[in-house]
Amino acid sequence: MKFDMDYIAHNNNLTEANPYYKLFITIILLVVTLVLDNLYFDVFIFLVMSILILAVAKINYKSYLKFLSIPMAFLIITCLFLMFFFGKGEVIYETGIFGIVVRADSFHYAVYTFMRVLGCFPCLGFLALTTPIAKILHCLDTLKVPKILIEIALLMYNTIFIFLNEIDTMKKAQETRLGYHSYISSFKSLGALASTIFLRSLDKSETLQHSLDSRGYTGELPVYVPRKEK
Repeated sequence: MKFDMDYIAHNNNLTEANPYYKLFITIILLVVTLVLDNLYFDVFIFLVMSILILAVAKINYKSYLKFLSIPMAFLIITCLFLMFFFGKGEVIYETGIFGIVVRADSFHYAVYTFMRVLGCFPCLGFLALTTPIAKILHCLDTLKVPKILIEIALLMYNTIFIFLNEIDTMKKAQETRLGYHSYISSFKSLGALASTIFLRSLDKSETLQHSLDSRGYTGELPVYVPRKEK
């Protein structure tokens, strides 16, 4: 199943809920989670927001796991670096590899960082998976967020999906040519994918700029304004 966040945001039980409420809930929970720095509260927020996403918004659990998978991979890598290469104090574990050890304060720092970020993931997921980007940007515009930040967010959002679509297309083309049938071919295919996607991203960015210019872009993008109910 292909993950399409934009489709999910437009098709769930909370799509039509007031976007201002969802935005304020997300911001408040993010701030409280970061300020409290409590492991039990982090776990509590993760469970509560996951229940809202899965049970109330009725979002497929596979889509939710895919949403968490990419940032979770970066989080795990970051926490491993914090655990093995930072900190001072008592050594609690020796790996025996090039003198790499785990110290008490680095282990504590890595665990608390992991739990705090883990508590923030479903808060952002609640907003991103239940609210279309157009409504989020409209809320930000109403709250007087600088227009340049809103435009950057909109262009980044659009570019990310173009980027992911290009990767998916190119990877499927490589798979049909047995590009991943062995370790050596997999490394070669990944290298070719990385180099080609960089060139494709530059080409797509230039195409996007030309399309904006051809539609009379003067440095300001229009923001979606919902129709007022009578």
